[in-house]
Amino acid sequence: MDVDTSNWSGEGEFTQLLIEHLRLVSRVAYLRVEDAPASRSEADYNFISNEVFVQFATEIREERARKWGIVPVRHSIETKTMTIPELETALTADSDVGPPDYSDEGMLQYLRSQRIVPPYQTRGYKLVELVRIYEVGKGPR
Repeated sequence: MDVDTSNWSGEGEFTQLLIEHLRLVSRVAYLRVEDAPASRSEADYNFISNEVFVQFATEIREERARKWGIVPVRHSIETKTMTIPELETALTADSDVGPPDYSDEGMLQYLRSQRIVPPYQTRGYKLVELVRIYEVGKGPR
């Protein structure tokens, strides 16, 4: 699998967990992770937003047909081996990842939050992490 993390800052523990689990899915051929522009930080909370783009492996199958009803021809048809709903099923089966908070035919969305209390400080902050998974090559929704 080809993984591109050049546009990702590396922030987000849940995003790192997702990347590790997506690497184990054999039908995912390409993975790109980017920081989303919605990320921001304030005194009381940090909001991290990451976008993950996946491209599924394809397989080629041949289909026979007849041209003009007489001449036999063969067509090579390339089909994806997985879809976003099938990826959702695979990730939901993993107890570390679990089901997404929102899903549809073109996207999976996970929202995780945790309270962080750094050492030597009396007051912590809330870390909110939003991760969206899209399929590469899909048009705008």
